[in-house]
Amino acid sequence: MDSNVRAFIAIEIPEGVIKEIARVQEQVGKIKFKGKLTELENLHLTLKFLGEIDEGDVKLIRERLKGVKFNKMELKLGEIGTFSIRSNPRIVWVKILGESVWGLQRKIDLALSDLFKMEERFMSHLTIARIKYVNDKINFNERIKKIGVKEINFNISEFKLKKSDLKPLGPVYTDIEIYTA
Repeated sequence: MDSNVRAFIAIEIPEGVIKEIARVQEQVGKIKFKGKLTELENLHLTLKFLGEIDEGDVKLIRERLKGVKFNKMELKLGEIGTFSIRSNPRIVWVKILGESVWGLQRKIDLALSDLFKMEERFMSHLTIARIKYVNDKINFNERIKKIGVKEINFNISEFKLKKSDLKPLGPVYTDIEIYTA
């Protein structure tokens, strides 16, 4: 019997950049909210979330992604911000800057276009915190915007097809396949 795999395609973040994100998360943690900071080992830039897929489709997806040609790219940490639902902050993110990441995302989208819907609004970002509840929303968003993020440049030469196992303590990510430039 086939089972499902919760899968996504992502770029992992280098160690030096993770140090900066840890510093930023420390600042976020000083602002009162209910929720949790993303585990440092789980930081990634999602290029495409595939959701629950049939294990039988994984082989096809792996093959399709092998056809995605891309060059090494230089990316940069950008500003911090929040995604809100009905003015309630839900996600704290740090933007990832670099034209090349948009090109790679588009190529991945096209390679899988007959299997998955194309992304309507891709935003190149790292989710650094998930928010359940904030008492003072306006103050929270203002304080988040004031956190400075060092514009660290970093090079990326691979992306990964990963699976996510949801556990009580948080998700556990495992590489299914690694694709290099």
